[in-house]
Amino acid sequence: MKILFLNRYQSRIERGAESFIGELSSRLSLKHSVDIFSDNKADSLKAVLKGKYDIVVPVNGRWQSLKVSLAKYIGGYKQSLNFSLRSKYKVLITGHSGQGWDDIWNIAVAKPDVFVALTDNMAAWARKWAWGSRVVKIPNGIDLSKFSPRGEKIYLDLPRPIILSCGALVWYKHHEKVIDAVSKMDEGSVLIVGEGRLKDELIKRANETLSKRFMILNVKHEDMPKIYRSVDLFTLPSWDREAFGIVYLEALASGLGIVAPDDATRREIIGEAGILINEKDSLIYAKALGQALRMNWENKARLQAEKFSWEKIARQYEQIMMEILPK
Repeated sequence: MKILFLNRYQSRIERGAESFIGELSSRLSLKHSVDIFSDNKADSLKAVLKGKYDIVVPVNGRWQSLKVSLAKYIGGYKQSLNFSLRSKYKVLITGHSGQGWDDIWNIAVAKPDVFVALTDNMAAWARKWAWGSRVVKIPNGIDLSKFSPRGEKIYLDLPRPIILSCGALVWYKHHEKVIDAVSKMDEGSVLIVGEGRLKDELIKRANETLSKRFMILNVKHEDMPKIYRSVDLFTLPSWDREAFGIVYLEALASGLGIVAPDDATRREIIGEAGILINEKDSLIYAKALGQALRMNWENKARLQAEKFSWEKIARQYEQIMMEILPK
């Protein structure tokens, strides 16, 4: 197969989508031809058509998804483009935007050949909008050799135990709920890893309640395994439209227990390797954090993470891609 991923931001920023493409493409490229178009080239239909691809995976959604889906019907020879076009490719779109208008557009308007939902809950939701598109469920994956309890750590100048929260410093990640919960505990520090426009607001809030029991860091993704190994517990109380949350898998693979919101998506990802709670109540949240800190999660966490190894996930993507190609 000849496969193309389209992402304007690949190699420029580090988010779940960029990690997804990097991990999946590296494994698919062992048996197939794989290209990644970034920056302006990610929106160039001429480049897409000229490459004569079998599978095209647009990840920026909306107009990129629609253009790529429509362009696959172009056939024959177009003098204005000055090259011959092959028979139409197949379009695969993943549900990294989460349940909302972006993915409704990606499913109902762009109408890909296959929409990949990341969880069972998302798959059930997506089928309501999939008029003519096939919906399959394939979760995100984790590199179990990169993220593990064994390996290099870093020194963090915080009182232990250290509770880690990772994600962009934006409102829907709700890092402020972690600060509020830990402020009600007699012990424990908060480490937030991320960047965003709410940084100053979070620092101000933490200074008022946690004082020296708080730190914000901006860490390269390649250094995140050291961070996970250097803390005692992971939590992320993000909104219920979180598409998946690769950071949960990273924490699990690193042997950490998790405290997270109780919803269908988090239940599927975390399983028995954490405590799921009503994160809106800071007292309940604080009690759960204290309970989780008293438990040894390493074996349960690693066993849960093994269900999502990238080797398994890549094989599932390869299988569905082969299935939608003409026999």
